This record gives sequence, structure tokens and C-alpha cells, in this order.
Amino acid sequence: MLNLDTHILLRALAGELNAKEEKLLAGDEWCISDIVLWEIAKLTELGQLELDLDDATLTRTLARIHTWPVTLDIARAVPLLDFRGDAADEIICATSLVHRIPLVTRDPKIRKSKVVPFAGS
Repeated sequence: MLNLDTHILLRALAGELNAKEEKLLAGDEWCISDIVLWEIAKLTELGQLELDLDDATLTRTLARIHTWPVTLDIARAVPLLDFRGDAADEIICATSLVHRIPLVTRDPKIRKSKVVPFAGS
């Protein structure tokens, strides 16, 4: 199972992954933190993303991706991270940490972490 950062999920849905990401994601099940759904909705609301959240195909696709809830264990893991970012990034990374699931991200700040497990590293 691979934990997808918001931008990786969006690129996957749009068919805009690079070759390395495509190969990595093709070989495993995907999961996301539930805050990824909030981020997508917020980006859409702010006009930074054109996506129809009521689209039946999108809804079916997202329903097939395991979504981890934000739990007390995840909240407790946030201070264990060795970087500071926005709250969503920290929750996404703490989700990988708590569930021991490799994260797929392009974010250079996150990629410098020594505690977050990464896919393809």
C-alpha cells in the first residue's frame, strides 16, 4: 500500500504522473489521509483546481482508494516529524508514520525528512 500526497493523487487522476511515479503506483494499492479530500475540495472552492466533485467517475475512483481518518495516534505523531509544513502535509506524513505506509510525494521539503517512510527510496 502507498500513501499518496494530494498533488500525487491529483496528477494520477489527471494522467500526469512521470514514468517513475507511474511504475511505482501501478504496482501497489493506493491510500490517502482523509485530509487529502478536504484539500481537494478547498483547492476547487478557491478556483485553484477545476474538478467536479459530484462527477460520478471521480466519486467511484475516490471510493476505491482506502482513506485513513485522522486519529489521536496521528495527531500524537505530528510532533515527531522532523520538518514543519502546513497542517495537511504534517497530517499526511504522520499518517504514513503511524501506519508504516510509504509516502509518495514530490514535495522537496517533505522529501528531506529522515523519519517519514518514502516509496521508491
